[in-house]
Amino acid sequence: MKKFIWPVRVYYEDTDAGGVVYYANYLKFFERARTEMLRAMGYEQDQLMAEGIIFVVRSIQVDYLIPARFNEQLQVSAGLSLVKKASFDFEQQITRGDEVLCKGIIRVACLDAQTMRPKAIPEKLQEQLKNEY
Repeated sequence: MKKFIWPVRVYYEDTDAGGVVYYANYLKFFERARTEMLRAMGYEQDQLMAEGIIFVVRSIQVDYLIPARFNEQLQVSAGLSLVKKASFDFEQQITRGDEVLCKGIIRVACLDAQTMRPKAIPEKLQEQLKNEY
């Protein structure tokens, strides 16, 4: 599985009173990597929305292994483990060097922006997802 990597610096706003990254912020880091991966493939989410397509998180499973701390430089990966007609599964990790700090499996569904009902992923994008990641 090919992985897209996005660097993230931990800012003070990302941490709790102990200087450790607040658990929900790992989800934000995952989201940024998924968005940047789509952008690197030539897809802007606002452009897709204008075409009547939105992506939403359908489910998520996260394992928090080692805490990240203020001012650390992290790498967030995004790779696809499954591409279906109207959804795809990301396997994501947040690392600091060789250490895996957090990992997750995120299912993203494609919806019609007006009806909020499942909609097929555009064929061109679906093929790119299957071939590139």
